[in-house]
Amino acid sequence: MAADNNLHIVIFPWLAFGHMIPYLELCKLIAQKGHRVSFVSTPRNIDRLPKLPPHLSPFLRFVGIPLPQVENLPPNAEATTDVPYDVVQYLKKAYDDLKQPLADFLRTTDADWVLYDFASYWLGQEIGPSLGIKTAFFSIFTPECLGFFGPMSGDKRTKPEDFTVPPEWVPFPTTVAYRYFEIKKIFDSVAGNITGVSDLDRLKMSAHYSDLVAVRACPEFNQEWIEVLGDICGKTVFPIGQLPTSEYDSGDENPAWQRIKEWLDKQPKGLVVYVAFGSEAKPNQHELTEIALGLEKSELPFFWVLRTRRGPSDPDPIELPDGFEERTKGRGVVCTTWAPQLKILGHESVGGILTHAGWSSVVEAVQSEKGLILLTFLADQGTNARVLEEKKMGYSVPRSEVDGSFTSDSVAESLNLVVVKDEGKIYRDRIKEMKDLFVNKERNDGLIDEFLGYLKMHRNNNNDSQDIEV
Repeated sequence: MAADNNLHIVIFPWLAFGHMIPYLELCKLIAQKGHRVSFVSTPRNIDRLPKLPPHLSPFLRFVGIPLPQVENLPPNAEATTDVPYDVVQYLKKAYDDLKQPLADFLRTTDADWVLYDFASYWLGQEIGPSLGIKTAFFSIFTPECLGFFGPMSGDKRTKPEDFTVPPEWVPFPTTVAYRYFEIKKIFDSVAGNITGVSDLDRLKMSAHYSDLVAVRACPEFNQEWIEVLGDICGKTVFPIGQLPTSEYDSGDENPAWQRIKEWLDKQPKGLVVYVAFGSEAKPNQHELTEIALGLEKSELPFFWVLRTRRGPSDPDPIELPDGFEERTKGRGVVCTTWAPQLKILGHESVGGILTHAGWSSVVEAVQSEKGLILLTFLADQGTNARVLEEKKMGYSVPRSEVDGSFTSDSVAESLNLVVVKDEGKIYRDRIKEMKDLFVNKERNDGLIDEFLGYLKMHRNNNNDSQDIEV
């Protein structure tokens, strides 16, 4: 590849590991093609990212910009995993305050494109045009989620109930919508927060002001929703694949993984339930108790990665029921520290995952051909769950439509259905059928090549930037 034809792409994800990790996967794919990538985030987040293969280091550099301090945001809190849910709005305020230092950095670069996340709509609205740099909104949310949330204008939905049915601009039958308890819990995303800009408005403006939209998708899986999204945005939409997680093996055996593997090796093949709800979702105390008792009643072996609090400032840590660990000793493991999810899912003893339906976890489950049992909590997880239900790829734990409550019996029955029973074989088979769509390297490479080809053809060759104060 001729050096003068190579791109320099700046990447700026939202401060959540469910966003930073897929952005990093995209960075690796771009760097492998010989283009330069600058991954911009805060220093502490950069330090917590997975190690990169050494051969990519000439092409991929990390740029740490200190997070401005704002009132009510705890010191050292730089990601959503560091703070309780109601404090995330202050993290967004600090993120907005990165606008000027980011503009200062971009002014010193030869960037051709900036790829930005839903929260930093101002990159497409103000900074990119002022500096003569093209901007692309890269959404880690699926086209179904973006399509459901709709266009920049003309959306008349104002109440939680309005979001429990498919929107009028979707021209085909679908069940993709939130259940009442799901949208009620996150309605602040629609109604607004202390930053003065709601998450929904950020999302819509990010798409509206960008030069193009890139989305985590592949045409064979969700083409009709990609078309809906193109109609809504009125601009080019690029599906760039599902971005399956790739791990760099440095050759150093991780002692924690060795201990986990020894336990997994002793378990029956295909029967272990892996339980994890991502870096943000935290059940309340009642939900935690029902999950624990459900695991106990299921009589299945399990490995549970449990986060008892969201950051050190979380005032409401959750606790396992009295005697739970003693009663399930040997059959179950509760891990309250980091665990190598992809390695665990790849073990032959694991048969299913009880998950929040975060899309990265879904992709990793499909990579490893593990059945999906769904228990949603936040953000886009409701629309993700509908997609998986529609395609018979996952089964949701039955819950109250009003408040989302569920019982230990429903947890136990759902686990056994997907992992063991004949009636759940459809879910196990469907995941295996979908694997090729999600992790086909040749197909994914083709999508990335198309995307990069467009970026090269449409880069702004006149990088005479203007001064910008934002």
